[in-house]
Amino acid sequence: MTRLIVIGAGAVGASLAAELHTAGRDVLLVARGAQLAALRARPLTYVRPDGPRHVHIPVAAGPGDVELREGDVLVLAVKSQDTEAAVRAWAWRPVKRTDGSTGLAATDLPLLTVQNGLANERTALRWFAEVIGTVIWIPAQFTEAGTVLSPGAPVPAVLWLGTTARSAVAAAELRAGGFDVREVADIGPYKAGKLLGNLYNGLDALYGDTELRRRALAELRREAREAFAAAGVAVQTPDTGDFHVAELPGHPRGHNSTWQSLARGAAPETDYLHGEVVLLARLSGARAPLNAAIQARVQRAYADGTAAGSLDDADLLATLPALAGRRAGVLVTAAELYQRLAGPQPPVLLDVRWALGDPHGEQHYRDGHLPGAVYVDLDTELAGPHAPGAGRHPLPAVADLQTHARRWGVTRSRGVVVYDNSGGLAAARAWWLLRWAGVDDVRILDGGLAAWAAEGYAQATGAAAAQPPSRITLTGGHLPTLTADEAAALPATGVLLDARAGERYRGEVEPIDPRAGHIPGAVSRPTGENLAAGDVPVFRPDLPERFADLAGQRVGVYCGSGVTAAHEIAALAVAGIDAALYPGSWSAWSSDPARPVETTP
Repeated sequence: MTRLIVIGAGAVGASLAAELHTAGRDVLLVARGAQLAALRARPLTYVRPDGPRHVHIPVAAGPGDVELREGDVLVLAVKSQDTEAAVRAWAWRPVKRTDGSTGLAATDLPLLTVQNGLANERTALRWFAEVIGTVIWIPAQFTEAGTVLSPGAPVPAVLWLGTTARSAVAAAELRAGGFDVREVADIGPYKAGKLLGNLYNGLDALYGDTELRRRALAELRREAREAFAAAGVAVQTPDTGDFHVAELPGHPRGHNSTWQSLARGAAPETDYLHGEVVLLARLSGARAPLNAAIQARVQRAYADGTAAGSLDDADLLATLPALAGRRAGVLVTAAELYQRLAGPQPPVLLDVRWALGDPHGEQHYRDGHLPGAVYVDLDTELAGPHAPGAGRHPLPAVADLQTHARRWGVTRSRGVVVYDNSGGLAAARAWWLLRWAGVDDVRILDGGLAAWAAEGYAQATGAAAAQPPSRITLTGGHLPTLTADEAAALPATGVLLDARAGERYRGEVEPIDPRAGHIPGAVSRPTGENLAAGDVPVFRPDLPERFADLAGQRVGVYCGSGVTAAHEIAALAVAGIDAALYPGSWSAWSSDPARPVETTP
């Protein structure tokens, strides 16, 4: 029988060893300090949803206590900051081979890294020839020597193992111990996906559960995705199926490993969680200031002996001052929206799937949308009928918009969240129009449907159920607009932004409107540059810096037909700058032969 030597007797290692030993597998647990003393004195108290168990696991103090033999599998379950010391201690230990000769652990035995950081496999491969990279999903808790709480259900943990020569042997042993084990060809993307999840740890270790903390988590994950994209790191969110955290009678819901470290006065692993994001960004010539700030704050809390979870929103704002900006009044993250939808007053959801040249928005909606969302047709519901000189998407009459809003179920008490699948480029039109018509609480889902999917939240298909009609009354004029004459005069006293792509502004191409070029005196600020790079098209975190030169000035915006200019106005609002919309935009201006046109080489 294969023997698993579990190095590290914390929450993860002790849980693995307890389940394997209970299942009759050959397992040895390597412990240290108070945990070693407790396990030598008495059985491990191992608490599962069906009650406590008392498991007398064979234990050792370190490599000097273990005679390694051919066929052993080393299972590394220490914290990431302890990986190098542990690997060095075990790598050159002798291994007794079946033919009587002597080998070395580094060359003869596989090392299974049951750790979720990205750095462990690289560290281990400096010594061990075969490293089985692993992701583990386990909500175990260890804060008291001799006791481990393991509330995972219906199995204690889910593990993903990277495929190697002997990974199947390790996977078979773990399955025999009652674990859900999945073998994957490339473990790297799964580890990156798990790291995104573990960015929760630093915040949970410091702060209570508040809306501000949830917003901070969304920003940390957004920044991490940008760092992954810059570094060329693929991301795969592990699918845990029906795995969940069950209640343990007599024990309150536990916290993550970083919280547990602070509670025990042990060094936290944040340098390999938030610090890993910071490292990837720096190596790619980018920055990750939010993750760097949380990394530093956790380490300072450890040095100061700060009690786990004892800090408040004021400290979080001092640590991440960017959270105090106007982003929260314009945008909502997928995680925040998920929480709001579970509340007593869920917002109205409007799906604005539209793109120039793509008439199939409603079919895209039917293929997959946020549960409960109403499809909104931009051409017919967010624009008025075509009229000479009004542009391709003139503003609708307030009475018509009110009729549609009532059908959508819009009220003043519930709030509205709009989204699309293009980073808000279409949804921002609904955001602007409803705000213009007097609806105060309208937010854009940052990242749209892609952000919702990235968080693993469910989608609905087919047509939406009819919404209870509302009786809301709308009035226009709550946001500023510009006439063509006002847009023409603005560059002399303020700034007129052209939100179209640079080549259209310069007059190099014009795919749809009568003439190429731009309004004389306008400045090019393409809307597409409001979005961060990556698979999830979220608003850039540095919008205040992007628009810093506009502070204190009167600003107007136009685009092709007044649609994506609304996105620019939303981005400006995030940056703390109010702006007026020229609704007719270039489609109206260029169709008037009396209006001058400027081009730029």
